[in-house]
Amino acid sequence: MKAKAELTSHSNSATQASAPLPGQEDNTMQALDALVIPLAGLHRDQLARVGGKAANLGEMISAGLPVPLGFCVTTHAYARFAADAGMDSLLAEAQTVDHNILAEAARTRLLNTALPSEIAEAILHAYQQLGENTPVAVRSSATAEDLPGASFAGQQDTYLNIVGQEALLNAVQRCFASLWSDRAVSYRSNLKVDQRAVRLAIVVQTMVDSTVAGVLFTANPLTGKRRQAVIDANPGLGEAVVSGASNPDHFVVNSSTGEIVEHHLGDKKLVISSIAGGGTFHAENQAASDTACLTDEQVRALARLGVQVEHYYGTPQDIEWAIDANSKLWLVQSRPITTLYPLPDNTPTSDDDLRVYFSFNIIQGVFGPITPAGRSALQLFTGTVATFMGLSPRDPWDGPAIFIEAGERIYIDLTRVIRSEFGSKLFRDAASIGETRSVELIEQLSNDPRLALLPKQRLRFWRILATFFLNIHLPINVLRTLINPRDAQKRIKQFREHLEALVAAEHETDAIEGLQQFEQSFRHEVKCMLQTIVPIIPAGLGSHAIATHLLGKDASPADMQIVLRGLPHNPTTEMDLELWTMTQRIKASPPTAQFARETSTAEIVQGYLSGSLPALLQNELTTFLRCYGHRAVAEIDMGVTRWSEDPTHIIGVLANYLRLEDNIASPDVQFERGVREAEAMVAELTRRARRRGWLRGKLVGFFLSRGRALAGFREMPKYCIILLMAHLRKFLLAIGKQLAASGQLENAHDVIFLSVPEVHRALAGEDLRPLVHERHDRYESEMARRHIPRLLLSDGTEPSPVPTGDAAAHILTGAPASPGQITATARVILNPNGAHLEPGEILVAPSTDPGWTPLFLTAGGLIMEMGGMLSHGAVVAREYGIPAVVGVPAATERITSGQRVTIDGTSGTVTLNEE
Repeated sequence: MKAKAELTSHSNSATQASAPLPGQEDNTMQALDALVIPLAGLHRDQLARVGGKAANLGEMISAGLPVPLGFCVTTHAYARFAADAGMDSLLAEAQTVDHNILAEAARTRLLNTALPSEIAEAILHAYQQLGENTPVAVRSSATAEDLPGASFAGQQDTYLNIVGQEALLNAVQRCFASLWSDRAVSYRSNLKVDQRAVRLAIVVQTMVDSTVAGVLFTANPLTGKRRQAVIDANPGLGEAVVSGASNPDHFVVNSSTGEIVEHHLGDKKLVISSIAGGGTFHAENQAASDTACLTDEQVRALARLGVQVEHYYGTPQDIEWAIDANSKLWLVQSRPITTLYPLPDNTPTSDDDLRVYFSFNIIQGVFGPITPAGRSALQLFTGTVATFMGLSPRDPWDGPAIFIEAGERIYIDLTRVIRSEFGSKLFRDAASIGETRSVELIEQLSNDPRLALLPKQRLRFWRILATFFLNIHLPINVLRTLINPRDAQKRIKQFREHLEALVAAEHETDAIEGLQQFEQSFRHEVKCMLQTIVPIIPAGLGSHAIATHLLGKDASPADMQIVLRGLPHNPTTEMDLELWTMTQRIKASPPTAQFARETSTAEIVQGYLSGSLPALLQNELTTFLRCYGHRAVAEIDMGVTRWSEDPTHIIGVLANYLRLEDNIASPDVQFERGVREAEAMVAELTRRARRRGWLRGKLVGFFLSRGRALAGFREMPKYCIILLMAHLRKFLLAIGKQLAASGQLENAHDVIFLSVPEVHRALAGEDLRPLVHERHDRYESEMARRHIPRLLLSDGTEPSPVPTGDAAAHILTGAPASPGQITATARVILNPNGAHLEPGEILVAPSTDPGWTPLFLTAGGLIMEMGGMLSHGAVVAREYGIPAVVGVPAATERITSGQRVTIDGTSGTVTLNEE
């Protein structure tokens, strides 16, 4: 290697940047430009200087845990070295250079540049303090490594049993260069980590000449079970286990009781050992593989030590450990287990007390996290509803106790519900039409003795329901609605217009007084909504159910689904059709249509916000957003930007519509055809019922007509809730501007990372900027999470559905949602923002909310992983007359974009055809 001779000639004399004796205090080491710092005393606040691994080791030493001594070569040393190597000029082009080319060029520069003399001298001085020619391990400690959001494990190189000054400096230089290995650069790119921002520190640690070593997970990484430690062990150095080069012994331990619940012996054929004088060698294990390399007591000791480490960090850990020839146990590394889904803060600490958490996010078709302000608004809403059930929370902003946060998302504690025979049946009945796959999961849990039915719960649930029904005047309002549906429609229209005016109005008032007034106003509006709109839902769906019962075998499920096509009074359908109609008006003006087609979405957005678009386009967008600008994708989260603030999504959909050929089936025409088919089916079913008696025919006709007149209002409660959320958002953003102007927040939008009670604290003068930064980082980390448990248990496990369908025949099974059959190309879409769907393609999505529905207008069919026949996506699919199957497990994983699939919305099957 170039500069090897230079490295060996460096003086060993101490400099200002060199390290003191391990564990000793030295004020010079606290300087910001320190090149080398002892591990003892490092902590998480020094992450930017020493990286994740070194900071963790320092934390463990401070906690009195058995960690070998050593020192850290800081990121400042790397920056000095990188500057000498000319990395700044190379990284200036990082955004435009291919990742592999960037990686190779960076490594070449670092390997062909001599370590600056002051860095080499500092390293060698610190090395001397560990003892003459002490064997050490040289490991990376990157600033984006061993963090809660991503471990980056194994992305940089490790060098074991390094002995001597020259070998150490050589290993440090190669370790610096490994920051730019192909795999490390690619990994960072996938996680959208800025390549220009990464730095590398290096841990130099006394080598443990281990007789046995391995890894310890303080929670089971496969099942998620928290109080279950998993240990892999192999003779020799732990590298054989970490690298996957050997089949180790495997142990699973109940960390609460010490019981070894699993014990599998590996062949342990490869042993990596240290060589006297430096380096390692690989050898085939000659010992019998039928003997464990750990005793039961050592296994339990490891599990106990893991509990200590996890308790110190407050989160499950992935630990590397080693046992030396004197049987002393050492910890050489610890990082968070990043794959586990977080549990709620109040989770029981004993497995005997099992809680069941159901995802509110998934019910709403929102997979991303919900902002603190959004959760606060939902807590106020659900707390207000709970008040009408006689379950008033102590603080209106706290919400009911069953609503909890996990992973920045909302979960519902269902434990008491499913431990009640009546409550469990009620939940299963509701889930069977709204979230079908959850029914099977709840039934699986019924066999767990920890969730045995509790006595005398039926009366409690009846009391809660009766209190709610009486407080919102449900019986009388349902009866009034059935007698005079037009009057009910008029009341809802007036209430909707009242809320829309509330959102449009400008209010100038004192912030603190305004928040207090808003709470009172919000609770009043929710009460009005419950009394005005909620009775419509059971009246409409109940009418449909009664007609289904009266018809019996005279009507198939597909017949009854046709009745629900083209329902009036659905605000989401009205919005989608208005968007389509707006497109046709723009198409009728060739110059405007040409401008919209040829101008980028970003430019149209900018033009709209500045009011400089062609008059027709500007006016059409203004009119549409005046009506529907309070909506958004994931709109149940009040913290999410509304379309009126950023119309990018709507303008993107508009641009896609404008590019469609004129010969495609017009969605408004399809909708009207659905109306005619539904009305014809109502007449046919009434005729069939009349054959069994005049009265039966009259009743079927009455209830089918009431069902069609009222069932479309199913979407109206959420629409009104979103209006209230928009009203609160508008008010909070105004307060955010005040707080930003006074220096309490960095910008107005930061207010969404505070709950409303915290906004009160900020208005009182408290500086919450550090809390905002922490919340923002956590939110961004959770945005990258791909898998969200629909059902989560307090022991960390996630119930899994029994596989359905015939994999060999490529048939997936779900719940029928909208009748019809179609074979077409599938398009898997995980996020509707910026998504493009060709006319006739089958939309495959995890779930949907109203922000997705503009895509439905040109879709040939719909497949969803979540939902039931009354879930949002199913309702809209029926109204547009496109076949739909919902509740299809792993649909977005089993189906790929471009694949031909056949969906049968009547039987609920999806057949995978050619790729």
